[in-house]
Amino acid sequence: MFIKRYLILELVGLSLIAVLSSCNSPYYKAMESVGIFKRDILVDRVKEGKDAQEDAKEQFKATLERFTELTQFDGGDLEKVYKKLSKELERSESRAADVSKNIHDIEDVSKELFAEWKKELKEYENQEFKAHSAAQLKETQARYKDLIEAMKKAEASIQPVLKTFQDQVLFLKHNLNAKAIASLDQQVVSLRSDIELLIQDMESSIDEADAFITMMNAEE
Repeated sequence: MFIKRYLILELVGLSLIAVLSSCNSPYYKAMESVGIFKRDILVDRVKEGKDAQEDAKEQFKATLERFTELTQFDGGDLEKVYKKLSKELERSESRAADVSKNIHDIEDVSKELFAEWKKELKEYENQEFKAHSAAQLKETQARYKDLIEAMKKAEASIQPVLKTFQDQVLFLKHNLNAKAIASLDQQVVSLRSDIELLIQDMESSIDEADAFITMMNAEE
């Protein structure tokens, strides 16, 4: 129910952003006016970030398989093979961009949330409540730090793999012949190793996202 309402309001939010320039504060205020707070938005964006990394992980595995199949090429239309690889590269680039965008969105709302939370601590009269909220903020920030570091590590692991994909597709574009295909053998071995590390980083990041979401939901 919340997700459906949130998606509708996100569309409204996009229109508001177009009107209110690139500043996100008016957007968060508009969302809060209809009962959706920064905390809710952060949790939802972490879920989206987790999904983006899941999708990227699967896409990079698929692209590697296309390269592996190419090393077994024994005749046929090389132009057609190149186009398939080029399409896989485009998908991988798109998934990588999604991962980066989601990390940026998570950082944006978390900065707003933690600044607001810290400011509101000063408004407490009850010192026991204040101490409890301050401890909760500290715990949330610590868990968030683990999350964003894991996400950025996974994001960084994407770049060398993506660069290798880009180089190989470009090389094939300029050298559509059996010799170019043969040169992929060693690259595939290296790529497989890099992608295994990428997948490990992605899975660690996904685990951190799950832990963060669980913690945030438990505090409600």
